[in-house]
Amino acid sequence: MRNRRLWASAAVATTLVLVPATAASASTSASASKHDTSSTDLREGSVFVQLNGGSGNSVEAFSRSHNGTLTAVGEFSTGGLGGKADGAPVDALASQGSLALVDGNKALVAVNAGSGTVSALEIHRDRLSLESVVPSGGLFPTSVTTRGSAVYVLNSGGTGGVAGFRLRGDQLVPIAGSVRSLGLSNAAVPFFLTSPSQIGLTPDGRTLVVATKANNTLVTYRVRGDGSLGHAVVNASQGPVPFSFVFDRRGRLEVTQAGDGATASYRVASDGTLVPLGVSASSGGAALCWNIRVGSHLYGANAGSGTLTSWTVARDGTTSVLAPVAASTSAGPIDLAASDDGRYVFVLSGLAGEVDTFAAHRDGSLAPVGVTSGLPTIDATGGPEGIVAI
Repeated sequence: MRNRRLWASAAVATTLVLVPATAASASTSASASKHDTSSTDLREGSVFVQLNGGSGNSVEAFSRSHNGTLTAVGEFSTGGLGGKADGAPVDALASQGSLALVDGNKALVAVNAGSGTVSALEIHRDRLSLESVVPSGGLFPTSVTTRGSAVYVLNSGGTGGVAGFRLRGDQLVPIAGSVRSLGLSNAAVPFFLTSPSQIGLTPDGRTLVVATKANNTLVTYRVRGDGSLGHAVVNASQGPVPFSFVFDRRGRLEVTQAGDGATASYRVASDGTLVPLGVSASSGGAALCWNIRVGSHLYGANAGSGTLTSWTVARDGTTSVLAPVAASTSAGPIDLAASDDGRYVFVLSGLAGEVDTFAAHRDGSLAPVGVTSGLPTIDATGGPEGIVAI
């Protein structure tokens, strides 16, 4: 079984290399706009991209106009180093969620994979200020999740593991009893197929979820009132290579499966176990590895095809493909984000060094708004990974 799982993962990697991405139409492309009325307050409408440079990690901040176009505000250091998982072909950290908003969108939390640290940056009207840099509690941190002031980090190197923090004032403070090992056998810089890919908290904050990718499991931990964690519950994935996940309006878990391009649905039980609900049809795209929810619709990025697929979430939590190709993107689409009001979807493309913006309609369709270019692309030491929006 393990060989078949690794073969499925390797197939994803091969597809990423061999299948060209479809670039966005030139007629809908535009640089960061300066022509539309734009909020100058990053706290009211903005997009943040983690650049994840191997010689120095930083976050690029963009203000968002009323029509969704972006204007660059500046680049701000995280006080750490970015990194690149061994063999990663398009997404340097081989993960979803390496950048997160925390404490009511007052600050950002970023992982510094190359230096094994986590940073907190306060969001001001026209800038970010670095407030705290602390050890991540493990090796090669790649994903982070937050709820209120609570922060949990996924470390992908070595045995792998999770560690919890609280943002107290402007400082990240470790939570006692929140460090847990995943028992993996990775190198300090993990191979991208065998590294765990995402950490996330359920909407009620009571369960922490980790996707292990090649292990074909979803590991859950109950979160106690003080933020400490219970023992690990290992849940079998419904399909090959669970990569990224989001939660629907009722707290059901929606997981992309990179091995077959499908979305698998689960109910989270009170003891932290996952109850399978079903699996959708395949996206039809190559290397489905990242997803986001907007209302009752999911969008997934097919990195090898340069496309987004859309799904509809039913009342019972199961999903069905709405449009195999809901939109075409720049080369190598990876992380996605949506504005707080759900009007816009932003797609970070690791091969093109661009952010594609789409207007999200109530019927699940996407309309191109523009393309913001000029970001770095993946190289031998790092590359952009992580995008969030307000």
